[in-house]
Amino acid sequence: MDKLTSMKVFAYVVEHGNFRTAAHHFDLFPTMIGKHISFLEQSLGTQLIHRTTRKQSLTEAGKLYYQECHRIIEDITNAENLIHTLVNRPRGTVKVNCPVTYGKKVLAPIVADFLAQYPDINVELMLDNNLIDPYRSDADVIIRIGELVDSSLVARTLGDYQMTYCAAPAYLEKHGRIHSLDDLSHHSCLGFQYHQGESQQVLDLPSNTFAHSSTRLASNNGDVLKFAAIQGTGVLLQPKILVEPEIESGLLVEILKDAVPKAKPIHLLYRSKHLSLKNRTFVDFVLGAASSGRKKMDKVGGLEDEL
Repeated sequence: MDKLTSMKVFAYVVEHGNFRTAAHHFDLFPTMIGKHISFLEQSLGTQLIHRTTRKQSLTEAGKLYYQECHRIIEDITNAENLIHTLVNRPRGTVKVNCPVTYGKKVLAPIVADFLAQYPDINVELMLDNNLIDPYRSDADVIIRIGELVDSSLVARTLGDYQMTYCAAPAYLEKHGRIHSLDDLSHHSCLGFQYHQGESQQVLDLPSNTFAHSSTRLASNNGDVLKFAAIQGTGVLLQPKILVEPEIESGLLVEILKDAVPKAKPIHLLYRSKHLSLKNRTFVDFVLGAASSGRKKMDKVGGLEDEL
C-alpha cells in the first residue's frame, strides 16, 4: 500500500471519527479503510486506534502519529501550493463548512459562479449548523454566524444576519394581530432546534416563547418551519433571507418589526494569514461577492427610503 495514502486515511479517520465517513470521502469500501490503518500499525509495530463495537479512540502512539501525519500532509499541500503560485494558476480543492440556511441561500450561488470562473478549482461545500472545532476540522474555510470568541483564527466580515418574525395572513386573521413580544405567549410558535437541544431564538429574547417546551413545532430545519407557517400553523422567527420570497409574494407577513433580535455578524474564518493560492482565490471571490451584495442592498434601501 502507498504509505502517504494510508496516512491521509488515518488523519481523516481521526478528524471525522469513523471509518464510514472516510470510506465515502476516499471512495473506498469501509474494509479498505481498516486495511490502511492496519498497514500503518504493522509498519510501525504498534496500535494506533483502540477499536470496540461502540466507539474507537486513539492510543498514545496514535495521538503522536496523527500530529506528525497532519504536519506532513500540510507540508506536502504547502509545497504543491507554492508550485501553483509559481505558475500563477490556482488548482485543487477548497473545503468549506457553512451554516445550512446561509449556505443554501447565499453561498451556493456564489460557489456556482466561482466554479464557472475557475475550472481548475473544486469546492467541497458542507452545510452544518453544529459547532465545529476549526483546528480538528479539515475545512479550509469556515463560515459562522454570531459573535466570535477570542482565538487565533483570521476572521473576515461578510455582513449581518437579520432575523424576522412572520406569520401567514390566515393565521393572523384567525388568531388576531400581534403587537408585542408579550402577545406571543398566547400564540402558537415555531422554533428552530439545534441538535444539542438549544433553541437559537431564545438566546437574545426577553421571553421564552420560542423555547422547546413552548413551541407548537420544533425542527432543526428552517424550511420545515417555514412550510408550517405558510399553512397557518403558527408564528415564525427565521433568517430574513429564508422567508423573503414568501413575504414578497404575500404568503407570509412580517410582524414585530421593532422587536426583532439584534442582527448577528457573519464571518468567514481560516486558520492562517498565509493562504494557499486556491484558498486565497476562493476567499477573495466570496468577499467580493458579499461586498457587491451589501452594496446592492444598500442601494435598494436608499431607493425605498426616498419613496
